[in-house]
Amino acid sequence: MKKLFVFVVLSALFLLAACSDSSSTTQKNSEGKKNSSQEESKEVNLYTSRHYDVDDTLYKEFEKETGIKVNVIKGEPDELLERIKREGNASKADLFLTSDAARLFRAKEDGLLQTVSSDTLDKQVPKNFQDTDQMWYGLTKRARVIVYNKDKVKPEELSTYEALTEAQWKNRVLVRSSENVYNQSLLASFIEINGEEKAKEWASGLVTNFARNPEGGDRDQAKAIAAGIGDVAIMNTYYYGQMLNSTDPEEVKVAESLGVFFPNQDTTGTHVNISGAGVIKTSKNKDNAIKLLEYLTAPEAQTVFAETNYEYPVNPEATSSELLKSWGKFKEQDIPLSSLGDNNSKAVMIFNEVGWK
Repeated sequence: MKKLFVFVVLSALFLLAACSDSSSTTQKNSEGKKNSSQEESKEVNLYTSRHYDVDDTLYKEFEKETGIKVNVIKGEPDELLERIKREGNASKADLFLTSDAARLFRAKEDGLLQTVSSDTLDKQVPKNFQDTDQMWYGLTKRARVIVYNKDKVKPEELSTYEALTEAQWKNRVLVRSSENVYNQSLLASFIEINGEEKAKEWASGLVTNFARNPEGGDRDQAKAIAAGIGDVAIMNTYYYGQMLNSTDPEEVKVAESLGVFFPNQDTTGTHVNISGAGVIKTSKNKDNAIKLLEYLTAPEAQTVFAETNYEYPVNPEATSSELLKSWGKFKEQDIPLSSLGDNNSKAVMIFNEVGWK
């Protein structure tokens, strides 16, 4: 059924594009004339740290609809940013796509991105999921939640991230390394909301309650719960969705033994982060990069992201997947996503001080 749904949605994307003109604004030179090199260009060079099949599928559909070839260069986010810096004005990069707002903040701070003007993007991406200077736009959302062993933990025992530092969770909490940017952004959000001292208290208290030294990725924390190493873990929602729909029966079994809980619903809200993209300052194919951004944030593509990769759409007009709907609505943290980058160095320092490895 999932493959059929994706086929239908992608077919709809093709038909919609065939029946409508592009909404991108043609870039002009200082004299107000069309730039012929941009007008004739039929490619866009995408530097991305994402590695999902759904992304590649959407790029192919974009190529069919627009005739614009998407040249995909994949790598680790920091490596891609360093490559763009090293290449300088000679860089072929047009668009940088990555997970986590802190990385997008870093790209902006390093002077690698440029301002984009697009009424379509402003319509499709809410202001709280785009850069204040329009240098990057969110594509998908994920919540960082608490998952728990349904045989050992009742949902009414859970409440907030802060409550995980209480004595009842001693030797029961699992989470990945502090070197991971998802945890850095989580702590950065606490710094923004509660200040550095409170954030440090939380990090220190959680270390005290670790079931083991941090290791592995989010899915490894879920597997450690199933193995009896701990009872609760902090992980991103889309990993949980991927496990529930995995081709590996063991991963499905692990996921089915867990429950998902959205913390801080009566206080500050659950931490939410994004995947997003920005146009490179030296882009030779700016128009095409904007067209790709507009395509990926349109309701049809957003629905595909939700249905196949279990990420929440940023576009409020998109349809979420039945799985995401089954988890219910939740309150999100109300903070500027730029604060995740602004507070990143403070978060890293706190992790080092409290011994979160």
